[in-house]
Amino acid sequence: MPLPSPPPAPAIAPLSVRAYTATTALGRGREAQREGLRAGRSGLRRNDFGPPHDGAPLPCWIGRVDGLEDVALPADLAAWDCRNNRLAWLALQSDGVLDALADAVARHGAERVAIIIGTSTSSIGETEDAYAHLEGDGDAAAFSTRMARPNVHTVHSLGGFLQRVTGVRGPCVTVATACSSSAKVFAQASRLIDAGIVDAALVGGVDTLCGSVLYGFNSLQLVAPERCQPFDANRVGLSLGEAGGFALLERASEDDSAPRLVGYGESSDAHHMSAPHPEGLGAQLAMREALMRAGIEAADVGYLNLHGTATPANDRVEALAVNALFPPTLHASSTKGFTGHTLGAAGIVESVIALIALEHGELPGTLGSSEPDPACGPQIRFDAAHDGALRYAMNNSFGFGGNNCSLVFARA
Repeated sequence: MPLPSPPPAPAIAPLSVRAYTATTALGRGREAQREGLRAGRSGLRRNDFGPPHDGAPLPCWIGRVDGLEDVALPADLAAWDCRNNRLAWLALQSDGVLDALADAVARHGAERVAIIIGTSTSSIGETEDAYAHLEGDGDAAAFSTRMARPNVHTVHSLGGFLQRVTGVRGPCVTVATACSSSAKVFAQASRLIDAGIVDAALVGGVDTLCGSVLYGFNSLQLVAPERCQPFDANRVGLSLGEAGGFALLERASEDDSAPRLVGYGESSDAHHMSAPHPEGLGAQLAMREALMRAGIEAADVGYLNLHGTATPANDRVEALAVNALFPPTLHASSTKGFTGHTLGAAGIVESVIALIALEHGELPGTLGSSEPDPACGPQIRFDAAHDGALRYAMNNSFGFGGNNCSLVFARA
């Protein structure tokens, strides 16, 4: 089935990425991500989280963020306490994001800065914990106490928490399109700024491990019992992870040296509730549109961070789509062997990795994989590389239901 030509996508006004950060199983902040990528160090561990399965944790590997249980929110934020918001709090403290946000608020006003945040499960772990108190004999009092914070038991918990922490009073939007959520926030920020509704936007995403995630994906037979192997001929499934990350976007000026968002592409192929289109038509449309908006050719992209979940269908389809668009010279890799699949946070985490590649010219390999799937084209690289001339980097984030998003970043 030939891919229909997408309508021309107008170029976007470049947005400067004033600050950006991620906290994953590799550690806190950009430098921890860079060090783990350079060293080929995985953050995955044998599962030690979640409700037991036959008396033991579900047999798999996970990307768990150390220290979340020990994070104490300030007293005035106690009403927002949950695992997801604790991870958001932890991630916000790194790489000068809060300082850059405060500067933007001082220059533009709190009403002219947006918060656009992606998540797939938000604070559902807190709700699960509350219902767990009703099991067996039940503890209605404990259940009622835990459910007495409606602000936490909602998909908008994360956005409300960030408004409370930052004092930002512009539009506050939650994007929940599964695994593309925190990539789509960049596109939405671009549209809000271009429309003149705001002058800056804090974008990002946070998703934490919980029983619904572990057992939900396991019920779909998508969870690997050992470490994930993206694009490997022997791959059997994904490794789940948790992460949080943020970026501050503003209109670019000619004299600033910050990296830039220069293109985005989105599509919704709606082929199946959980499986990608077998020919990757939606993925191709998103990538083509991102390149068109950036005003560049596929050959101009030096690094592509693939969605690369290590599930048999996803990797095969993404490899087909990439091979249809990009020359063999492209260095493309999946970094989920480092962090796990962080679901609604995958877009921001892997955008941060693409930005690190731009900044340092260090192109990650595909950790945990050794035998390339014959379906993969030459673009899929297992080994890391170094190329100081990198000009453009790209990130793919594809979610259930065909919610696809591709982003293009550039050096200033």
